[in-house]
Amino acid sequence: MAKSKTESAEGEAPPVIIKKYANRRLYNTESSSYITLEHLAQLTREGREFKVLDAKSNEDITHGVLTQIIMDEESRGATMLPSNFLRQLISMYGDSMQSMVPHYLEESMAAFRRNQSQFRSAIEGAFAGGPFAEIAKRNLAMFEAAAGAFKPGGALTKDEEIAGLKAQLAELQAKVDKLGA
Repeated sequence: MAKSKTESAEGEAPPVIIKKYANRRLYNTESSSYITLEHLAQLTREGREFKVLDAKSNEDITHGVLTQIIMDEESRGATMLPSNFLRQLISMYGDSMQSMVPHYLEESMAAFRRNQSQFRSAIEGAFAGGPFAEIAKRNLAMFEAAAGAFKPGGALTKDEEIAGLKAQLAELQAKVDKLGA
């Protein structure tokens, strides 16, 4: 079957190209319309990839625009980033570990998102404290380990991390088997 113009080789839609003009307006080239940062936030929530280019230089400015969306959300009172976390993040700039932080944060967020779906399942299934409490304990342990990685000497070795993940997987499988019984 032939792929449409809007699909990549993997079957996913290519990123929407957004042009940002000197007057700070954002133009969605896919819909041929001007949009706002809120529209870009909605695209993100929907899982749609986009790329923001400076209309004059064609420079990729997506990172800066995403940062602006976060700043806007935070200023509206929907704070998710605690001041202490922001201080720790700022302190990592210029540190020898700076190049590792983006990958670490991406992996941590991916793990959080995976666990978030487990939280939702537990809440939606109205399990009376049992599985929800266990998931909360596991997540707390995971986040404590993640926080420890920012402290000198606190990072787990790759073997320790793999062993921990295997233990979590075995625990999850046991719970799934128990729920299915």
